[in-house]
Amino acid sequence: VQLQASGGGLVQAGGSLRLSCAASGSIGSASGMGWYRQSPGNQRELVATMSRGGTIRYADSVKGRFTISRDYNKNTVYLQMNSLKHEDTAVYYCGASRPWSTDYIYWGQGTQVTVSS
Repeated sequence: VQLQASGGGLVQAGGSLRLSCAASGSIGSASGMGWYRQSPGNQRELVATMSRGGTIRYADSVKGRFTISRDYNKNTVYLQMNSLKHEDTAVYYCGASRPWSTDYIYWGQGTQVTVSS
């Protein structure tokens, strides 16, 4: 199983970025996929997830600003991030669950998002 994340970078506050994560291996429509992030000194936290049934969950801090979507044909999950704030600065990790499970056990390498204030 491999998760390849891309799309991070440096952006000014108020700007937008789109993250992508392409999955390979046993990750398919039976797996949940989503995004977590971790900033220095903090634990990894949920940003947005999409279950195998399409149920979406967002962290309160990103509701209304971030949108998660998924292309099942491409086995790719996206995170559209708008109205970025300095506190969104973190390493963003793409994660996925084992098929028919809800536990995220597969992780990508992380992509840095830096929002300048």
